[in-house]
Amino acid sequence: MGNKIKPISKLKKELDKWFSLYIRLRKATPIGIAECYTCGKLDHYKNLQCGHFQSRRKHNTRWNEHNCQVQCVGCNMFKQGEQFKFGTKLNVEYGAGTSHELEFLANQRFKFTRIDYEENIRYYKAIVNKLKKDLGLE
Repeated sequence: MGNKIKPISKLKKELDKWFSLYIRLRKATPIGIAECYTCGKLDHYKNLQCGHFQSRRKHNTRWNEHNCQVQCVGCNMFKQGEQFKFGTKLNVEYGAGTSHELEFLANQRFKFTRIDYEENIRYYKAIVNKLKKDLGLE
């Protein structure tokens, strides 16, 4: 019968996993501590989340490295992502107008293909494994 092709829903879930790990690890210390983008709380990357400035429902920015930053559960879940603080900090860090550009991009039509998912999974999996190795984590 041959190999079964993974449904897009499984590829999306796998990309979410690797991308989230990357976002949480990219600014982590060698012992795995990262800082919440919106409140500054320090915690182990495994206890933090990948927060989205523009909703993750919007695929154009769901895996955008500027749109996504590490957040604590409090900010991401209970304070609806602290969107105002998030946007303000994006503009300071990446340049004035970044939050508006992300909002515009989030609302454009774009369809991810199977190849887009597969390539991004390979890319982020490799980066995460390198970051973990470089940081001496796991």
